[in-house]
Amino acid sequence: MASADLVLRPLLAPILLAQGLWVRRTAQQLPEPPGARSGGTGEGLRVLILGDSSAAGVGAKTQSNGLSGQLSQALAAQGPITWHLEAEIGATTKTSLAKLDALPNMPFDVALLVHGVNDTTRFTTKARFKARQQEVIDRLRARHGVRHVILSGAPPMHHFPLLPQPLRWVLGCHAQRLDGVLADLASTDSDITHLALDLPYEPRFVASDGFHPSEDAYVVWADMIADTIRGQIKS
Repeated sequence: MASADLVLRPLLAPILLAQGLWVRRTAQQLPEPPGARSGGTGEGLRVLILGDSSAAGVGAKTQSNGLSGQLSQALAAQGPITWHLEAEIGATTKTSLAKLDALPNMPFDVALLVHGVNDTTRFTTKARFKARQQEVIDRLRARHGVRHVILSGAPPMHHFPLLPQPLRWVLGCHAQRLDGVLADLASTDSDITHLALDLPYEPRFVASDGFHPSEDAYVVWADMIADTIRGQIKS
């Protein structure tokens, strides 16, 4: 049986379009923060971060306070780390695929993929989302020798304060649908981990635009990812 949002989406289309245009026109546009997007000497654990504006640290003042900076600091506490960030505002799984050939010609032990929000707002189908995620994983394994992949879960967009109803509900339902795709990919491959984005939805964890993580959220999120990476490397 079709989900209620899928049934009602055609009827709500004029409202959803109007609300989407309103959000785009009125939302605060935060930039990608300045700072290093790679670090290390090639030694130790080698980590690739690939994804969208949250991966790019939007909501933080500098990259060191964003996801890549907080994650590299958390992992460096246990030993040397080399890392590279490839992320941008508006990135989807499709646009990230197009960037793979531009990655540094080096091996990575772990790849963290952060996608979902922009695939959700474009209503990417489950089948296309799954196929593109799998292609990213396959190409990273073939070219960069990636041994472990972490799929950061699609955020629960039904909590995003920026979004009005019913747009928030419809996008939240589709985000859950795509998050289920990520969980399914992980369930069939022991070298893939789906990490649910289970952050407390309190004001201090939301950036000033009402959409992106705050610096406090990046700390919590990075610690969750670091714990997951440590668990994968030990297994």
